[in-house]
Amino acid sequence: MQESAPLKVYKFGGASVKDAAAIRNLRHIVQQHGGHGPLLIVVSAMGKTTNALEDIFRRAYEQEEYTPQLERLEAFHRETARELAPDFGSTTAAAIEQGFDETFSALRHQLSTVSAAREYDEQYDQIVSFGELLSSRFVAAVLNDQQPARWADCRTLIRTDENWREARVDWDLTAEKLRAELPPLLQETGIVVTQGFLGGTASGQTTTLGREGSDYTAAILAYCLNAESVTIWKDVAGLLNADPKFFPDTVRYPEISYQETIEMAYYGASVIHPKTIKPLAVRRIPLLVKSFLDPGAEGTVIHDCRHGLLVPAFIRKDGQCLISFESKDLTFISEENLEVIFGALAQARLKIHLMQNSAISFSVCTDFSSYRLEKLLAVLREQFTIHYNTGLELYTIKNYDAESIQRLTAGRELLLEQRSRQTFQFVCRSSHQEAAQ
Repeated sequence: MQESAPLKVYKFGGASVKDAAAIRNLRHIVQQHGGHGPLLIVVSAMGKTTNALEDIFRRAYEQEEYTPQLERLEAFHRETARELAPDFGSTTAAAIEQGFDETFSALRHQLSTVSAAREYDEQYDQIVSFGELLSSRFVAAVLNDQQPARWADCRTLIRTDENWREARVDWDLTAEKLRAELPPLLQETGIVVTQGFLGGTASGQTTTLGREGSDYTAAILAYCLNAESVTIWKDVAGLLNADPKFFPDTVRYPEISYQETIEMAYYGASVIHPKTIKPLAVRRIPLLVKSFLDPGAEGTVIHDCRHGLLVPAFIRKDGQCLISFESKDLTFISEENLEVIFGALAQARLKIHLMQNSAISFSVCTDFSSYRLEKLLAVLREQFTIHYNTGLELYTIKNYDAESIQRLTAGRELLLEQRSRQTFQFVCRSSHQEAAQ
């Protein structure tokens, strides 16, 4: 009996499906580089659709007018389809239009149910998830015009809990569902397109896996289906030591270990979602980071390997908030105080990127969210004097040396800094820094 070809998983992010030209390029990559075995494709929302949906949801939640924003989003998707229409026949065009009709109708209905009286994060997941639903149905129809491709709803396959906006995966149930439903589809058509970022609860509600979570989706699918490899298609040449939008003279890592990549992702490297690596490392599944602008180029291989000291990696996170807690009676910041603070941070779902304490003060750097910060203040302002600065930037240098520290800190006002054997971090004001509170 002939052994079936190994499965490959491709993940295409928002930039690789941002317009008609990008979707044509995606189709070319699948045709030229997808191989002859089964291919599972994970797609993100098109371009800045997630940002647009977040704005629409916020407006709906705050009972503001959102119709113009929704109409612009729908016009963007339909115009992209019209630009692609000359590429395929009337059957495919009708399928795309039907997909948009059904999905935007469902989105409008969901928006009509948004209420400030209900859990914010739960409703967020129901609305923002429509970006991936729109793009995945669109891409599946475009691919199916020239070669058999099927669409799969990841919300029924990746089973999660109800930890809204960062749902935790039920691995056993997810593996059971994926192994039962996807292999027959792949055997039938060879290509299956599904959504990144999304999961579903036992009661049928949509969950999301964390912002930029489509990489993680690809890793979940690869782990559960024992894929041969995962390829993430980006607009950069591979895994770089810095974001080229902010740092000149970047260096590509030809290969890098799972362990090193996990640390870089943890500190905020934008190429890989932090949770992506662990399931791949467990099964020793290589992760390839390649450029959709130059699909034949080498890229980066992330796998089980050993290497010497790497060039310093520079990681930047903007939109940061530095929060300092001081005991009101001048007592020391004790373990009991820290337990209260950590509990409140967890309750407000504010992630700590950096922390430092003195005798009577404890400071943390987190992503800024006015909604979550207010929840934190409501819990802790009676017990602590709290100061905070917003509009900050957090920089991390992995594998630092004296030259790299001098290069990055020169001319900046550092509000907090910290170093370990291999990592140097600091918080500083950005050019648009807001007033301290």
